[in-house]
Amino acid sequence: MRPDHVWRQLHELLSSARKRVVLVAPFIKKEVFLAALAAIGDRDVELLCVTRWAVMEIAAGVSDPEIAQIAEQDDRVTIVLCHDLHAKLYVADERCLIGSANLTGRATGRRLPKNLELLVEVPVEHPEVQSVLKQIQQTSIPADAEMARQLREQANLLVSDVDRPDFVVVVDEVDSARARWRPETRVPLRLYRVYRGMKCDYPNEILAGVARDLAHLDIQPGLDETTFSQAVRSRLYELPEVAALATKGKINLAELQQSIMAADGCEEEMAQRAAENIAEWLSYFDEVRIVPTGPWEIRQGREFT
Repeated sequence: MRPDHVWRQLHELLSSARKRVVLVAPFIKKEVFLAALAAIGDRDVELLCVTRWAVMEIAAGVSDPEIAQIAEQDDRVTIVLCHDLHAKLYVADERCLIGSANLTGRATGRRLPKNLELLVEVPVEHPEVQSVLKQIQQTSIPADAEMARQLREQANLLVSDVDRPDFVVVVDEVDSARARWRPETRVPLRLYRVYRGMKCDYPNEILAGVARDLAHLDIQPGLDETTFSQAVRSRLYELPEVAALATKGKINLAELQQSIMAADGCEEEMAQRAAENIAEWLSYFDEVRIVPTGPWEIRQGREFT
């Protein structure tokens, strides 16, 4: 089998399109996206591209949000994002390929060493294919060049972070890295400004810390501030230490520190800082109050004066 067998399958499929193409892949590289457009040629074919843009994945180099700039120059192309996308399927009119291959050089065999991948042709009417396409229609959000710019800037902060050069992990390790996360940014109001690509005069080390928090939070792009805050709050309550607040209604500093030390095996000073950061985030993103009780406690509910 030729190294570029998967690409030859895709090229033949795209070359056959006369009305509609749908490209669904979590990872899409600019070079392969351009090659896909070249395979379609100048025919008047509607092209829907469905992908996901996560800061950590962009920083790792497996996905290029710059495909949005290409789309802006071609009015046939629409790009939408599905944050939890894992499916890979490619549609040309009534034909469909499904399998494991993303639109990257190694996945398609256009670059060596290649991945071991699989694409199989099925009818586009297959119930599972239709189910995925329906869910995409219901959950996707439009992407544009401005959103791509914001995410690239956040990814660049991670890559250029000289204090944490090993932060950009292998993509397969993203979930485990996310599970070990604790809030790093001391001032949580900075998060949304960087998330939306607003002008910020923060020092580089602070910007890098914000970018690390945003990468671990892994919140879908394009949210308004209220929805963003709700997403951050939900992520906070995924932390085991904070989940105790939801069940007991309060947690104190000593308990929070001990829990972090036990989970992370870190020094007391580091655990104290992590506990204080969690308290700052909860105060900002949730209705909690910090109450002095010897070692202070975080309690649910607003503080009334």
